[in-house]
Amino acid sequence: MIGPMVLRSGLTGVVLGACVMFASPAVAETLSFKADLKASEAVPPNDSKGTGTVTATYDTASKKLTWKGNYSGLSGPATMAHFHGPAEPGKNAGVAVPITPSTSPFENSANLTDAQAADLMAGRWYVNVHTGAHPGGEIRGQLVKGM
Repeated sequence: MIGPMVLRSGLTGVVLGACVMFASPAVAETLSFKADLKASEAVPPNDSKGTGTVTATYDTASKKLTWKGNYSGLSGPATMAHFHGPAEPGKNAGVAVPITPSTSPFENSANLTDAQAADLMAGRWYVNVHTGAHPGGEIRGQLVKGM
């Protein structure tokens, strides 16, 4: 005869096994972002006629940010370009990830830290293209999710 303790521990094992089998794994996502680059978004704003666009995707499983972008109409050659953050629109922040090359068009990718990914997904990253005439940034755009 099998005792109640043996049956109870056997049943517990079956229940735990079923829970593990049916537990859903963490769902990986690829999120899309877009930034429209304008002189009016720079901090402080300027009178440049430059414009640009950056599209990006972030893979939550690999933690990889991949981007493509272009710009035109700047006051001179771009001296550098970056993703900056964390910052809300209208606020400045340090460089989070350099954009290389900074010539137009450009594309590249980088692996993000968990903190960088959290700021990106919370809308606290922006793209800034710098020139000699506007070393703090000639055109800028906040990255917006789901575009």
